[in-house]
Amino acid sequence: VEFSGDSFVTIELTWLGHASWAIKAGDHRILIDPFLNDSPTAPVKADDVEATFIFVSHGHFDHVADVASIANRTGATVVSNYEIATWFAEKQQVKNTIGMNLGGGVDLPFGRAKLTIAYHSSQLPDGSYGGNPGGWLLTIGDKKIYFACDTALFSDMQLIGNAGIDLAVLPIGDLFTMGPEDSIEALHLILPKKVVPSHYNTWPPIEQDAAAWAERVRRETIAEPIVVEPGGIIHL
Repeated sequence: VEFSGDSFVTIELTWLGHASWAIKAGDHRILIDPFLNDSPTAPVKADDVEATFIFVSHGHFDHVADVASIANRTGATVVSNYEIATWFAEKQQVKNTIGMNLGGGVDLPFGRAKLTIAYHSSQLPDGSYGGNPGGWLLTIGDKKIYFACDTALFSDMQLIGNAGIDLAVLPIGDLFTMGPEDSIEALHLILPKKVVPSHYNTWPPIEQDAAAWAERVRRETIAEPIVVEPGGIIHL
């Protein structure tokens, strides 16, 4: 239980498979990159989830596929880079959007969100320009959660870590993002208290042994690794 403003909130993260996450923070329901209906590992479908805010890291199909349907059903606000937010408003009739750019932050009812650098690509499913890919640094109560999202290893992760990260969510799938080896290097830069792997085991090309990865994390870094199956819940 964490103190936030004048109310106590519990923070609960659920891995929805691939790079999709759900966060419960008090009365707020936050989704990160919901890819559910077409994901082979998602434990729920798009119609099963609630949302007040949906964060989108970049434009690839496996991160945006269910954003519009969830936002239009729930009235959730879609938060992303300016190009993606505009695309959802104009092409998908999403009513509530917040467009940002790298390095910018916004205060929201649950806390604060900052759009961080990510090294990747970003193109929307219809071929539209998807702006710069990003990650998210969320501040909820006194906890800081860093979603690196789809990215390569980069040295400025150390600057992100200077914020004091309670939980880092790092991709380990390799091929499209950094793999296990580079994720260990990332942990030396970020120095989070806890770390959770993401963006792996969705399809054969990004299969990884998460237990072996967790052993390396314990042996080589100061972070506490947490490995869950899709549908698994993490309490902060």
